[in-house]
Amino acid sequence: MATTVSFSVDSPQGPRTVSVAYERTGAGEPLLLLHGIGHHRQAWDPVLPVLAVERDVIAVDLPGFGVSPELPEGLPYDLPTVVEVLGAFCEAIGLDRPHVAGNSLGGLLALGLGRKKLVRSVTALSPAGFWSEGERRYAFGTLRAMRRAALSMPVPLIERLSRSAAGRTALTSTIYARPGRRSPDAVVAETLALREATGFHQTLAAGGGVAFTDDVPGLPVTVAWGSRDRILLRRQGVRAKHTIPDARLVRLPGCGHVPMNDDPALVARVVLDTSR
Repeated sequence: MATTVSFSVDSPQGPRTVSVAYERTGAGEPLLLLHGIGHHRQAWDPVLPVLAVERDVIAVDLPGFGVSPELPEGLPYDLPTVVEVLGAFCEAIGLDRPHVAGNSLGGLLALGLGRKKLVRSVTALSPAGFWSEGERRYAFGTLRAMRRAALSMPVPLIERLSRSAAGRTALTSTIYARPGRRSPDAVVAETLALREATGFHQTLAAGGGVAFTDDVPGLPVTVAWGSRDRILLRRQGVRAKHTIPDARLVRLPGCGHVPMNDDPALVARVVLDTSR
């Protein structure tokens, strides 16, 4: 069950109240988990049982995604603002420099938190921000097409498709290399999360000019990329390594853009190794 916390964030028009939903489980050093655009905190469910054995795990719904309300007027969805929001969230629930792992948009935000020294370590799985302009346009076009498809399908059709491996492939093969492994209930929930994401368009609009070009010195950083990522192509991992020279670059064989479902054991090991 999700818990929601509300807290204040400064804006040019004065303080704004932000609310973020999250789920917390496990014991050990804190580990913050950040999902990608159009997804929700349940993207991490396949790895939670392993991570929670060694970590106090906090999986969040980013503002405007999952069950978290969108950002209030005056707070844009750009990288500096959302990093500030996540820092305020950590302060509100008593997290002192947690480890962080993020996927896609979440990976970019995780690196932003690392750059601000708000975390102890960073694991970035297929992080956004290391694209060429052509690769960015391709990724954004793919994401928009996924959103349009989710919006166009009646819920009974989504539910019917989710009951077969072929249907789950039709719904989720863009993000998973092994979509048949995803449960029917999870496929329905994440398709609905994509269509109902109130922060989707604002996030894409803010991301048009994003490029992560700064080093993240002074803390452990791992950048991991699925060998079958169909949204952010794996060569972007080499650019990430050039930008963050001390980062560990890890290949995730047989994994797609959201690798937590494709190989939970491997992803959990990468996250835990980085945060030790």
